[in-house]
Amino acid sequence: MEKPTVRCLITGAASGIGEAIAHRFGRAGMEIVGVDVDAAGSERVVADLRRAGIGAGFETVDLTDSEQHETLVARMSPLDTVVHSAGTSCVGGFGDAPELEQQRVIDLNLEAPIRLTTELLRREKIEPGGSLVFLSSLSRFLSYPGASVYAATKDGLAAYARGLAVALAPRRIHVATVYPGPTRTPHARRFSPDPDAEARRMLPETLARIVYLAVRRRRRVVIPGTANKMLATLGHIAPTLAGRLMKRVIYERLPHPARSSGGSSSPGSESG
Repeated sequence: MEKPTVRCLITGAASGIGEAIAHRFGRAGMEIVGVDVDAAGSERVVADLRRAGIGAGFETVDLTDSEQHETLVARMSPLDTVVHSAGTSCVGGFGDAPELEQQRVIDLNLEAPIRLTTELLRREKIEPGGSLVFLSSLSRFLSYPGASVYAATKDGLAAYARGLAVALAPRRIHVATVYPGPTRTPHARRFSPDPDAEARRMLPETLARIVYLAVRRRRRVVIPGTANKMLATLGHIAPTLAGRLMKRVIYERLPHPARSSGGSSSPGSESG
């Protein structure tokens, strides 16, 4: 008897964290369904996956367009795992960030995964026993001055995932929330005020392995890395101190006016 196909949908899969997750889940025998606005990046990643013997197909979709969600999900086969990895940011001094760029952060980071998940559940496209993974951010536990809209979307996503985990438990659908810290991706290089921090950031391949193990072990909350766990604890027990630290290492180093993604809706990576 032919072994059934196990499918994994990954948003923001054309680079960064999403790309690394595609390779890790693909090596585990899953067929990868990538979603990204970056057509050229998608073609490159699909070619790399197929050269590695991994079944893969990508959809070029602007996740901020809810109508494209409906079209995408309608033609999709049932999925065993969904990883919401796409995200963007807009950083700068308070009052400097353009309103349209802030709205795009909200649309992609928070509204898009909620809409896509709703459509997947409405059409029963997630298999019983499957997994939904949401990439939040370490900023959930720390203040993030200079990227407060980004942090707000990641807080909102975490709250949504917590409620969803309870609601979907009777259907045996596992929901995991991952809180990455700084990760070595194009996204982090674009938005970080400290270019010298590159070597200290977690490799996306390391994060992808942690995400894969979280799905296998059906963990609900994942803070990757010892240092990130310590920072999360600091933010919980000493929020004022944590806020001062983030102000010094992030906000005071930011240029003005704001820097943004230039409209890219799926850089496929999270800087945390």
